[in-house]
Amino acid sequence: MRRAGSGPAGSTPAPPALNARQASGRDGEQTALRYLEKQGLTLVTRNFLCRGGEIDLIMQDGATLVFVEVRKRADRRFGGALASIGPKKLARLRLAALTFLQRYREPPACRFDVVAIDGGALEWLSNVLQ
Repeated sequence: MRRAGSGPAGSTPAPPALNARQASGRDGEQTALRYLEKQGLTLVTRNFLCRGGEIDLIMQDGATLVFVEVRKRADRRFGGALASIGPKKLARLRLAALTFLQRYREPPACRFDVVAIDGGALEWLSNVLQ
């Protein structure tokens, strides 16, 4: 028996509402995705989450798998979007990528990119980690 107002039988519940910061982050990821697709990359998955961290976008660029961190800030005060990526975040990205790559028998070539959005300005930095 279902509760009144819970939607049709078998339907999935609506995801919880996003706060302003989460909505802004989601908007930034969508902007980055559209930009990267226009540059010829193809989406593999978004918001890959594992015990050690999260990767915003995982894209394919030819034979290369691309792990993309998206950072959005209203402006460049306090260093802007790029300055918000510290050593701990880089370590979590690396760990999440290693976890994702475990699904491959032979891991493909891969790289780490950053899409930084400060105000309306988007900057794509390719191969930021070695």
